[in-house]
Order: sequence, then C-alpha cells, then structure tokens
Amino acid sequence: MAEDFIIIENTRNIAGEISLSGAKNAVLVIMISLLLTDGKSTLKNVPDSADVAYMIKLLEGLGAKVSFDHKNKILIVDTSSVNNYTVDQFIMQKMRASILVLGPLLAKQKIAEIALPGGDVIGKRPVDYHLDNFRRMGAEVNLNKNLLVAIAPKTGLRAERLVLEYPSVGATENLLMGAVLASGITEIINAALEPEVLDLIAVLRKMGASIDIISPATIKIIGVQKLSPIEHTIINDRLEAGSLLLAAAVTNGEIYIDNADPNLLDVFLFKLEEMGHKLTYDKNKLGIKLVASKNPKAVSFKSSPYPGFPTDLQAPMMVAQCCAFGDSLIEETVYENRLIHVRELQKMGAQIKVMGNKASVTGVDCLYGSEVVASDIRAAYALVLAGFVANGRTIMSGVPHFRRGYDFIEKKLQSLGAKINICSFQDLENNNLKINKII
Repeated sequence: MAEDFIIIENTRNIAGEISLSGAKNAVLVIMISLLLTDGKSTLKNVPDSADVAYMIKLLEGLGAKVSFDHKNKILIVDTSSVNNYTVDQFIMQKMRASILVLGPLLAKQKIAEIALPGGDVIGKRPVDYHLDNFRRMGAEVNLNKNLLVAIAPKTGLRAERLVLEYPSVGATENLLMGAVLASGITEIINAALEPEVLDLIAVLRKMGASIDIISPATIKIIGVQKLSPIEHTIINDRLEAGSLLLAAAVTNGEIYIDNADPNLLDVFLFKLEEMGHKLTYDKNKLGIKLVASKNPKAVSFKSSPYPGFPTDLQAPMMVAQCCAFGDSLIEETVYENRLIHVRELQKMGAQIKVMGNKASVTGVDCLYGSEVVASDIRAAYALVLAGFVANGRTIMSGVPHFRRGYDFIEKKLQSLGAKINICSFQDLENNNLKINKII
C-alpha cells in the first residue's frame, strides 16, 4: 500500500467553534469490556479512528458481530457468539490497547492466547504490572518469545488485594475487568483514576458489576456471577480538546469548544493561562474558549498521571514552548521514549536540548518547513502544529499514527482555517512537491 503524507502550510489565526469526538482512550477499553457480557450492546459517540477499526477486527476475530454507523458514531456489538480465545498477532501488534483483552478473556473464558502488543515507540509500557497481578489471582501465565498464554483456575480468577507499583492506566483497566467476575472482594491499590478509567467503571456498573472507589486511589470490586449488555455514550475526548486549544494558541487564534469539560484538564489549562493565553469557561454547561496571547511566555511543566499534566499533551505543548518567549524545561515522567519527536522539531529549527527524560527549550522567532517523520500519535499532532507556525511547507510521513489517535481531526482543523491536507506520494509528484526520500 502506498504511503500517505500530510502537507502543512503556514497558518495564522486559527479561529472558530468546534465540537469534540468521543475519547479514544476510553472507547477502546470499553469495546473490549463488552466481552464480559452475552448479548447486544450499543455504544454512542464512538470516534471514527483507525484504532477503533482495529478493535472491531479484534472483536470479530473472537466471534463477536459488530456494526458501526460511521455517520452517527454508533457501534453495536453482539457478543452472543464469542467462542475464541486467540487474538490475531497482526491485530495485537497494531495497538497497545490490545493487551486489555487479557482480563475479559481470563474472566469469561478462563484462557487467553495472545501476542504481545505493538503500537507506538514511546516506551516499554511493561506488561509486568498486568501479568504479576493476574498470577496473584491464580492464573498460570507463560511467555514464549512473543506469545503469551494465560490460563485461569477452573473455578475462575481469585479475588485478591492487588498492588500497582505505578498507577498504570492499562493495568488498572485490565485487572478491573478480570476481577468483576471473581468471587469475593478484590482491591486494586494505587489504581489509576483517569477520566477514561472512570468511564470504564461506569460501563461495568451498568453491566451489573459492584465497584467502589476508596480514598486513596483504591478500587474495590465485589465479584458477581454475570454481567449484562449495556447502552452507553462515550465521554468526550479531553486530549482532543487540549490539542485543538493548542492549535489556536500557537497560531495566535481564537477557539471555542462547546462540549469540553475544563474540570478534566486543570493543570494543562493552568499552564496555558500561565503562558498568557486567555481562557474562559461556561459556568452552567460544558465549554472552553481560548483567545491566544500575542506575546506568549515560555513555561516549564512535568507530565504525570491524572490529575497532573497529561503525557499525551506533552509533545504538542512543547511546540507551544518553541514559539514562546523565554526558556522552559519539560520533564517526561510517564514514558521514557516520549521525546523522540524532538529530533524532528530540531529539523525545523527548534532550539531543544535533551538530557535524559528532560528537554530544555528556548523559544525562537520562527520554525522552518521540513520533511518530518511522526513516531507516535501525539508526536504526529505536534509536528502538524509545528507546520502551522513554520515558514514554508512541511511534509510529514507517519499518517497511520495520526489516523489512530483522532477522528479525522484534519477536517476540524480545516474548518477552523488551517492549511492541512493528506495526500499520496503520487499527489506529491503530480504537484511537483518532490521529497528527498521515502520515509
């Protein structure tokens, strides 16, 4: 298949009103959670992204019947005929969220045979947090090269007190789904409590699960014998909200997002205000408005688990610092390889020095269009932002990453005045847009 490219032109004053799509980081695990039920469930506000398409294939490979109304964003999943416990290796390697199938398969079918997941290159995301705790619940877990085989006791997974060394979102979600059918009381200590995890908990409760959240950061699950199909509307994507706000911020524009919840982005919004951008919020409903500062100042920040600064907004926020006045220090504490995008920004004239998991950024007057490569979902969006503020044309490869994380966000950006287009290599040649190499 021929590779696509994204062409970005210098864009100023992105402005307008826009609405968010459903949360990518919520919908994938909720789709997988439906394996815990027998019957037909309906999900609404489902983003039309590449990862959703891959997850549909994963569910179909296990025997589920799935239909997706792309226009109305409605997904119907019938799990009545699920009878397989082996996940295709190709699907597993396309997205890291595929590891979340382990919990439901062990809980429902007591066996899972899967490959280790793939996805972005942002870090190891060790599955040890998942596997060690499933072993504590009685599962026999064996790894042979890239193949993972897990078998639960004949009586099912045991309820246990489970401890996470780090509040991993994926491990929290996987263990949560594994525990809902385990007889007795399971506690997950040091659990992740991101909004997307809370949306999964809301879904499991609708199914009939008994789940309580106890301070500090503990999830208590009382196992039940059976879960039922549900209807649920996926929460809006707070990370897409942050991404769109940054598009207006770096282009000296103005944007209103009518269905964004400011309470889910406190630290990120605080940093935007610290830069000098003006933010206003609807008091009686959802909504965030940003009016960009003409003279933004650089700020330092550190990514951390919710409610801290989201790691998924670190790369695009770095672009904002490249265009701000002064110096900033950015520390990435969640994924050890999530500074790979720095080398691509450096191609465009960004003044960035990397020291381990920290990046020192000095603002510059302008960036320059270049040929760049997206290494992961959020790096792809960051490079698009850099293209908006760069002199000349930017050509980015790695479009599959861009497609995985967003529901055609380029169309939303275009509606706000952004100069961005996705095209094939043949289109580049037809328009005499030669590139130095196929990347």
